[in-house]
Amino acid sequence: MGNAQSGGIPREILDDLKLTTRFSESEITQWYENFQKQCPTGRITLKQFEEIYAKFFPESDAKSYAHHVFRSFDTNDDGTLDFKEYVVALHMTSSGKSSLKLEWVFSLFDVDKNGYVTKPEVIELSEALFKLIPKSKQASLPSDENTPEKRAEKLWTIFDKKDNERVAEGEFIEVIESNEVALRLIQYDHK
Repeated sequence: MGNAQSGGIPREILDDLKLTTRFSESEITQWYENFQKQCPTGRITLKQFEEIYAKFFPESDAKSYAHHVFRSFDTNDDGTLDFKEYVVALHMTSSGKSSLKLEWVFSLFDVDKNGYVTKPEVIELSEALFKLIPKSKQASLPSDENTPEKRAEKLWTIFDKKDNERVAEGEFIEVIESNEVALRLIQYDHK
């Protein structure tokens, strides 16, 4: 039999996404239909992803952050995501910190995908994250967190590394799990 309705979402993808994300069956089905319309090839490009992502952050500039999110899910580096990767990307970044997977956050910060995070990478992501904060809220940030550079510096200090050292995945996750400030600095919770 296969699909319940022609052109509908394959059941195994639906079941998988219901397990791995907090989205409901109707939400996933709706997105699948839209995805098929917008991306008839079954793959979404970076430009399309940026446009959709911008809708989640109407008051800020989400472009560079969207780019990093896209890169972290484009595991085969072909410049596209399939439907499943796309929904997981939305889930990881739009549902607040309860579902934030630190393994994924590590891959977000590991810009060159070499298995380590360096200070320049922390600075690059801090800049992208800072742009997600609406201008109106940037003004009320604490004085040691009111620029991307200060935020990167503060985060790097928590890792307790010299400027030319690097952080491995296990260490990255351990430090962030045990430090409220670090957890706040690696994300922008727009809820």
